[in-house]
Amino acid sequence: MSLTTAHLEAAAAAKRTDLAIEAVDLVKVFGANRAVDGVSLSVRAGTVYGLLGPNGAGKTTTVRMLATLLRPDGGAARIFGHDVVNDAQRVRQLIGVTGQYASVDETLTATENLVLFARLLGQSRREARETALRLLEAFGLTEAKNRPLKHFSGGMRRRLDLAASLIARPPLIFLDEPTTGLDPRTRAQMWDTIRQLVREGTTVLLTTQYLDEADQLADRIAVIDRGRVIAEGTPDELKSSVGQSSLHLSLAQREQMERARAIVEAALGAQATPSPEGRRIIAPIADMSRVPDVLVALKAAGIDIAELGVQKPTLDEVFLALTGHAAETRSEGVDA
Repeated sequence: MSLTTAHLEAAAAAKRTDLAIEAVDLVKVFGANRAVDGVSLSVRAGTVYGLLGPNGAGKTTTVRMLATLLRPDGGAARIFGHDVVNDAQRVRQLIGVTGQYASVDETLTATENLVLFARLLGQSRREARETALRLLEAFGLTEAKNRPLKHFSGGMRRRLDLAASLIARPPLIFLDEPTTGLDPRTRAQMWDTIRQLVREGTTVLLTTQYLDEADQLADRIAVIDRGRVIAEGTPDELKSSVGQSSLHLSLAQREQMERARAIVEAALGAQATPSPEGRRIIAPIADMSRVPDVLVALKAAGIDIAELGVQKPTLDEVFLALTGHAAETRSEGVDA
């Protein structure tokens, strides 16, 4: 597919600044609630940037300010070099927004919805029809093109909503919790779609409360809680910030636990912890080159291994270490 004028302009701007999004100390207040409290972000063009946090953390309010849907009460933000307040109209030409809830019309068919959006964006009837059919095919919705949306599953609606946001081929897309409520298969399909968008040159800012989603998709992640960015980095950088990798060893025979534990501690030079069920040992790894020594020593001692693996800290552990609570949905707040 050919690049639009917006893509070309955005590419030129990104080449000059290397940034699709630059936000400094964004603030948004709703009454006594400081929903966003000094958020700063730098998002490189052509990447997926994740905003990770529970409902109520400030993610959606941040996206709405970046997308010109809310005026910041403090701070500043630029999209491909254009100020979101002073040059809002130009910013809107460079972005697409897919919110938490489908913005499509349930009384219309899939084709009619996309044709309507395309016509509103200035396409002729023929162009709108061609665009609609192309997007329906790209999102695996061709067989349902004449079906009213009230008969669509939740996953199909999310895919159609994302398709609608791509009609103008924007160089930057905001995806606000795009897979909330989807089954694992449909979520995986959405992940593939997002990866394809980035391969084609689109920049994606993704908000999510799913730790595995941020881990799978994002090049960089900002962990946001109570309106503030509390950590930022690649998934591996964030995991490394809270601890070492660990050895997870499962034994075939429970009675060998104490001998195996002593061998692991001697080989790794670290304290090993048995699991509650008494068949697994977990030990931190300071030096990865010593892991083979564990296997050699256990084999020499005649200890049977059922399973062995090395695990990095999870993003859930990162969030727990940073905030003191897991990344579950919070009930308070006005923002998702």
